[in-house]
Amino acid sequence: MTTAWPAALAAARPERVGQVSKVLGLGVELRGLNGAVGDLVTIGDGVPAEVVATTRERLTCMPLAPVTGLTVGAEARSDGRPLLVPTGRALLGRVLDGLGRPIDGKGPLVGAPRVTLDHDTPSVMGRSRITAPLSLGVRALDTLVTAGLGQRLGLFAGSGVGKSSLMSMIARGTSAEVSVIALVGERGREVREFIEDDLGPDGLARSVVIVSTSDEPAMARLRAAFVATRIAEDFRDEGAHAMLMMDSLTRVAMAQREIGLSAGEPPATRGYPPSTFSVLARLLERAGTEHAGSITGLYTVLVDGDDHNEPIADAARSILDGHVVLDRSLAVTGHFPAIDVLGSVSRVAGKVTTSEQRRLATALRTVLAAKRQAKDLIDVGAYQPGANPQVDAAVANERQIAAFLTQAMDERSDAAGAWLQLENLVSAFGGAA
Repeated sequence: MTTAWPAALAAARPERVGQVSKVLGLGVELRGLNGAVGDLVTIGDGVPAEVVATTRERLTCMPLAPVTGLTVGAEARSDGRPLLVPTGRALLGRVLDGLGRPIDGKGPLVGAPRVTLDHDTPSVMGRSRITAPLSLGVRALDTLVTAGLGQRLGLFAGSGVGKSSLMSMIARGTSAEVSVIALVGERGREVREFIEDDLGPDGLARSVVIVSTSDEPAMARLRAAFVATRIAEDFRDEGAHAMLMMDSLTRVAMAQREIGLSAGEPPATRGYPPSTFSVLARLLERAGTEHAGSITGLYTVLVDGDDHNEPIADAARSILDGHVVLDRSLAVTGHFPAIDVLGSVSRVAGKVTTSEQRRLATALRTVLAAKRQAKDLIDVGAYQPGANPQVDAAVANERQIAAFLTQAMDERSDAAGAWLQLENLVSAFGGAA
């Protein structure tokens, strides 16, 4: 009887019901309801929404589903809690929507504990140092832009240059234990192609895929990024080394821009409200190393008009531990992956490679840089052989260099083999290296 008493009191407590007072743009205003930022509410006939702003008189909410048919005066009820998402190894091989619900037709998630999206960012002094390399299965990256276990790396490119294709190569070829893949704002047509063709059954078996397509509400797209991060954090807390891949970070920022403007924030840089940049920092800093495990973050960044200094690209580059630049001029010639190795940097490469490996990478970079400087002379036939040994080496070994830097979509490269190929290539440069 004593145990049942609190439950009986809760059941007898009057339910507080609010009403919709305004539906404008992406936002819904509620009156007569209490709630905190982040709480879930149910509006009308089951439309879920999340509280994003609050005043003494009203709550401003962003719907997590379409609001077609919603009217002023519709009833609203508070769920009294924030969004809960499933975690754990029961999620491996599953495809979830942006709210953590299964959409793959394989039935409900059994045995998956549910947690809130909030999780402490690893403390500054509690982060383990990045000292071990992580093979990504791509020769050009493993040798010239070497990634470390727990690093956060960005893939920067304009539209149609091959960001998603490169990410799918890494998803199949990485040596990480577990992959958590977030497809945010993607075209619906590409989702099954990525899962069935690019990822494949073997890749899916050790992955969790979170999907929020471009037609879904902005809040659902934003939450997909944090749901994927929270799932990866749970694997890290268990001691696993997880790979978190997000395509794309730019669409996460665009979703936050829609939310911020609808909530009344002033537009700042190119229409992005201030909250956009704080959300990016909060999201990206949650990846990385901790005492037990690590999250290696790989984020694609869609640069606006091929301008690598536009606000989102600039903000992401300042937070991330490295950036891989994809070049459209390489892509149109069939050079895949279209990685501009001279414009790409891994900030931890010096910590995870040996002095000999760094010498080999520098030798190839030096030869490539010399050829780029002499490109105009070479194109018009004005370059005189013998004027620069490094340019001579680049011209004489042009095919071998291109063969090393390019790779077929279905080709997997191991790091040891890639370094051996680079050593053989550099030895062909002779005294120019």
